[in-house]
Amino acid sequence: MIDYQLLVHLEAYLTERRQALFKEVLSQRTRHFTVVTEDVHQLHNTSAVMRTCDIFGIQDLHVVEEIEGKRIDKEIAMGAQKWVDLHRYNHIDSCISELKEKGYRIIATTPHKDSQFLDDFDVTQKAAFFFGKESTGLSDKVFNQADGFLKIPMYGFTESLNISVSAAIILQDVVSKLKKTDVSWQLSEEEQLEKRFDWAKKTIKSVDTILKRYDEIKND
Repeated sequence: MIDYQLLVHLEAYLTERRQALFKEVLSQRTRHFTVVTEDVHQLHNTSAVMRTCDIFGIQDLHVVEEIEGKRIDKEIAMGAQKWVDLHRYNHIDSCISELKEKGYRIIATTPHKDSQFLDDFDVTQKAAFFFGKESTGLSDKVFNQADGFLKIPMYGFTESLNISVSAAIILQDVVSKLKKTDVSWQLSEEEQLEKRFDWAKKTIKSVDTILKRYDEIKND
C-alpha cells in the first residue's frame, strides 16, 4: 500500500502542470495488453519498442535475454525507461509461465504461421504480444506455447517489418479498438497511485534526501 501522505509530500515538489500530466497519462495506461521481445539482437529495436509502449499506453515491457544480453538504449528510448515498467527474463519459459498465470493469452506475431489478421483480433481478452529477433523471428518455444498467431496485412514483396514498426502498428490498432469497448482496461486506483509515487521519485532531484528528511520528521 502506498503511503498517501508521503505521495502528497513528494508531489508538492512537482509543478501543478507535471502533477496533472502524470494523472492524465495514467488515466490512459493499461495492463490489458503487454509486450514481450525475445532475444532481439539490435539494441535500438528493443529501445524503440519501449518508446512505442509508452506512446500507446502499455505499462509493461517484458524483455527475454536467453541468448542476447543487452541494455536499454536511453537515447533511443527517449526517457521511456522512466515511465514503462521493464521486466527482464533469462529464459522464455519463465516469461510465458508468469504471463499465463496473470491471465494473458500468448500471441505470437508472425507472418509465416496460420495467423489471424490484425483486423480480426479479439481485443476484449488480455493478450501478451511476442516479437522475435530480426533474423529468425520467434523461437519454437513461443510457437509451441502460443494461444494464437497474429499478422499484419502486407501487400508487397517484403514479408516482414522491423520489430519496432510491427509493434507500433499492432499496438495502435488494438489499443484504439480496446478503448471503444466496455472492457475495464485502465489501471486500478491503487496501481495509479503506485505509479504516481514511482514517477515522482524518478523525477524529483535529491529525492533520497527528501525521503530521509520525511522519515526523520515522521519518526520524531
